[in-house]
Amino acid sequence: MIFTKAAAMLRYLHGGRADQSWERRIKQHTSVDLLIIDDFGLKPLTQFQSDDFYEIINERYMKKSTIFTGNRTIEDWHNLFPDPIIANSAMDRIAHNAHQIIMTGESYRNRKEVANNKTKS
Repeated sequence: MIFTKAAAMLRYLHGGRADQSWERRIKQHTSVDLLIIDDFGLKPLTQFQSDDFYEIINERYMKKSTIFTGNRTIEDWHNLFPDPIIANSAMDRIAHNAHQIIMTGESYRNRKEVANNKTKS
């Protein structure tokens, strides 16, 4: 299992282009049984990020489990990609056999802050 922030994963993969370890780094993220990508979609993807993200999604498709967390609705994800064809392909693979859980209500972080403030008073 790998748990990673989306931005950290994409930086790590991009670094592999500079030192010729890109293939190994992609393999790390495509070979684990479960990949959890946290905070996906905070910012639009660059072309390199989009290509790397698609490579991971495509290699994992129908083989391994992937969990995404994010603050955008999945309908907004398409606009994060610079190329609509890559966006469509990635989103087709993500959506096929997917289970979407939408959480509403107050953030758990807010609840912790309130509880911490009460204990300090």
